Amino acid sequence: MPEKVIKDTDNNMKKAVEAFKGELSKIRTGKASPTLLDGIFVEYYSVKTPLNQVSTISTPEPRLIVIQPWDKSVLGEIEKEILKANIGLTPSNDGNVIRLAVPPLTEERRHEIVKTLKKLAEDSRVSIRQIRREAIDRLKALKKDGKLPEDDEERLEREMQKATDKEIAEIDQLLEKKEKEILEL
Repeated sequence: MPEKVIKDTDNNMKKAVEAFKGELSKIRTGKASPTLLDGIFVEYYSVKTPLNQVSTISTPEPRLIVIQPWDKSVLGEIEKEILKANIGLTPSNDGNVIRLAVPPLTEERRHEIVKTLKKLAEDSRVSIRQIRREAIDRLKALKKDGKLPEDDEERLEREMQKATDKEIAEIDQLLEKKEKEILEL
């Protein structure tokens, strides 16, 4: 039973870190990246479909994203959805492809992004600590029910603290890397 608590805790912490990585990939750094368009869905034959499933998305230049739909009739819909997504990019439609020029970031905007990054990182750290807290509560309940000796409870709590520290360190490392990337552009 305690093994399940440890395994669940470990999985949940890893999911929290993965969620943080996902959030980082959506943040615009001034470089063109197809991940900026993740989360954009277009109406395609009456079905909301991810943009990357109705087109080829490429970055031929560091500050340019090119979207080439497989069906040209969906160009207007793609353009509309990009504007609606409010990602700070204005589509240019030439009838065959849509081009998105990624403008360079201003110094002020860079600092705003870093501030947002730090908040996301702190939210992730809080989430990991909450996962640890819930696991410790589960262990205490097991001990109370007589299913876990006191020595094991203390050892498992220390293990959980180590796992927590490891995941938080990974978040800090990811934050530092992204922050450096944004401020150096």
